[in-house]
Amino acid sequence: MRVSICIGSACHLKGSREVIQKLQKLVTENGLDGEVDLNGDFCSGNCRKGVCVTVDGTLYSVKPETTEDFFKREILGRLNAGI
Repeated sequence: MRVSICIGSACHLKGSREVIQKLQKLVTENGLDGEVDLNGDFCSGNCRKGVCVTVDGTLYSVKPETTEDFFKREILGRLNAGI
């Protein structure tokens, strides 16, 4: 699974560094280092709502405080469903 987190200036100001750190921690804690490929990316075009995170081509807006719920729902959920 490819997960790209925007590190452009608007997303940086919205907390992309914190989102990246939280996702890295959650991936490691759940033993998914070989299954989830975390990458940095530049402007995904949806900066108004939060940090742009793309999971296998699907764009989401994530805030630092919603990162754990996002991880459970969109990353673990997809992996558990075999998507």
